[in-house]
Amino acid sequence: MLNALSKKVIAGELLNRQEALLLAETAQERLEELFSEAEKIKNTFRGDTVDLCAIVNAKSGACPEDCLYCAQSSKNRADIEIFPFIGKEAILKHAGEAQKGGARHFSIVTSGRGPNKEELKEIAEILGELKKMGLGTCASLGILAKDELCYLRDHGLDRLHNNLETSERFFPFICTTHGISDKIRTLEAARSVGIAACSGGIFGMGETWQDRIDLAFTVRELDVVSMPVNFLNPIKGTRLDHLPMLRPDEALKIISIMRFILPRNEIRICGGRVQTLGDLHPMIFRAGADSMMTGNYLVTNGRSYEDDLQMIRGLGLRTGVQ
Repeated sequence: MLNALSKKVIAGELLNRQEALLLAETAQERLEELFSEAEKIKNTFRGDTVDLCAIVNAKSGACPEDCLYCAQSSKNRADIEIFPFIGKEAILKHAGEAQKGGARHFSIVTSGRGPNKEELKEIAEILGELKKMGLGTCASLGILAKDELCYLRDHGLDRLHNNLETSERFFPFICTTHGISDKIRTLEAARSVGIAACSGGIFGMGETWQDRIDLAFTVRELDVVSMPVNFLNPIKGTRLDHLPMLRPDEALKIISIMRFILPRNEIRICGGRVQTLGDLHPMIFRAGADSMMTGNYLVTNGRSYEDDLQMIRGLGLRTGVQ
């Protein structure tokens, strides 16, 4: 069954939900086969190059939204640093370090429902500087209106990131201050004005396999260029800090099934990869991933740029800084 489904995908057909659910039923003893077939799909459509991106936490904490998983929500009690927008000089310093570390895309991330007018203007100015550096530009700024997106596009924004986080069914269990429809409208508005969409989710929040697959199909329908795959790292003080981390085999299984559903898209492994997978995290490429966030995350540390580049090259894969 696994080989038949991968052949279908490689031939250019898309899986339906029933077929994707069959993949979710893959038994433990057949996971290596699942990974192998996912890798074939990845090699066919994405090759052996790993795309690296990096982010900067440009405005941290004090967010009025009530997302259960998020350490930056004011409704949670996580012990994090809270600071206002850090400004152009600091962001460009982070961007330069990321570019030297192999990142081809750089994202400005701010907490809150959306930026104010002053922040939006400063972000627009920074985008122009990032373009001059030769970086692909991305921003994760919450819920945005079409006129704000046009303004950012005109100043050099290539991609807009806004994670759906989970399925439409499960979303109200993790956030009530905005809906998944708000996120979808923002992503659709971005695409309508010529900005590429980047959207994925967090796995391990108590969702079902049906939720995971529904998320992937929604992402596919939105025609995103990149799907970030995050694994919940239960931070003390958040309302999900009681949940166990995903097992490494389940995390790798998620990556493989995302590759089957989204054969041509970037499957980008982001938050929680080191904590969830430990020494097994180089397996993400064997399981079907082709992209990765490198460096630190928003309120937790990642791996150094040098360690990630060494790992990628050690696996015989290429990056944009070969």
